[in-house]
Amino acid sequence: MKILICVENLVMDGLKRVATVVGNELSKKIEVNYFSLSDNPSFFKLTAPLITSKYPVNSGKSFRGEKPFINYQEQIKDLVQVLEVGKYDAVILTAGLLTSFIPKIKDQLPRLHCIAWMHNSYETYMNNYYRFMKAEFVSGLTAADRVVVLTTHDLNEFTKHQPKTILLYNPLTMVGNVYSTLDNPIISAVSRIDTQQKGLDLLVEIAEKLQSGWTIKLAGDGPNYNDIQKEIINRGLKDKLQLLGMLSDQQLQEHYRTSSIFLMTSRWEGMPLVIGEAMSFGLPVISMNNTGAYEYLLDSEFGIITADHDATDFVEKLNYLAQNKKKREYWSKKALERSQSFLLQNIVEQWQVMLEQI
Repeated sequence: MKILICVENLVMDGLKRVATVVGNELSKKIEVNYFSLSDNPSFFKLTAPLITSKYPVNSGKSFRGEKPFINYQEQIKDLVQVLEVGKYDAVILTAGLLTSFIPKIKDQLPRLHCIAWMHNSYETYMNNYYRFMKAEFVSGLTAADRVVVLTTHDLNEFTKHQPKTILLYNPLTMVGNVYSTLDNPIISAVSRIDTQQKGLDLLVEIAEKLQSGWTIKLAGDGPNYNDIQKEIINRGLKDKLQLLGMLSDQQLQEHYRTSSIFLMTSRWEGMPLVIGEAMSFGLPVISMNNTGAYEYLLDSEFGIITADHDATDFVEKLNYLAQNKKKREYWSKKALERSQSFLLQNIVEQWQVMLEQI
């Protein structure tokens, strides 16, 4: 079997991290190539060949506009030619823009198996990211041979457009080999510094009421980094909330290992890799309610889900966890138990079965 995995670019973000981890592992068993609409260098190590568009789009961002068939007319033709010349059995198209290309691909290559791989929630895609090209996105979903989603909620929603929708979890891309002792008064967080999506305005509120002696350390970078840093200074929170910037994989492992709780305040998520990573280090997880966190924690069976966008409820439960090591130990065991569901080898085997049965 020969497959092509398509992405808009290979910049550092969760979608591309997962796509390349899964693709690299699949390439040990079947023939895999990558295709990118951008010809910028890949942030990630690739163990399969990369093909870039003859008409590169190097914005470094994901498309959120309208009229994709007009804006990407040349890139669609190029992709179809790559698929035809390469004699691929299947193509995996990540997120909404590339999914919208499926009817155009099927017009030229009707026997090619097209798989749409969704990496965020149904509502985020329909009402936010692709609201200006919803018709084209839905047409792509309808024309796909499979739609792959990350949560039970999204399985129910996307099935309305494509009955052949299936649930396949994203695998852990980092697994702990040394667990947290749960003794350090440090709470870790990892996210893009995007105030609206990641709920960082709520995180600042939480930091103001945090248990004395504890510190939240947030790893990541993004467009609102300077804004959040100013808020920390203006509110006198330098001992309560610290921004660490972008960390290497080795630094990120140390970040998890030396903390005692992991938190998330996102307003929306697909299937946030960082929760699974934190769980694999034995960290108790507390998160505001979103579909991705709910899937990991299964309605507070494997971690603590707080009221939606309620900083007061969150900080009450967080402080209780900070004060009670026995509770941290309980949720640590539950986190390690749940992390086994996201091991790379198991997930890739499920992908291989799906590809063989399509």
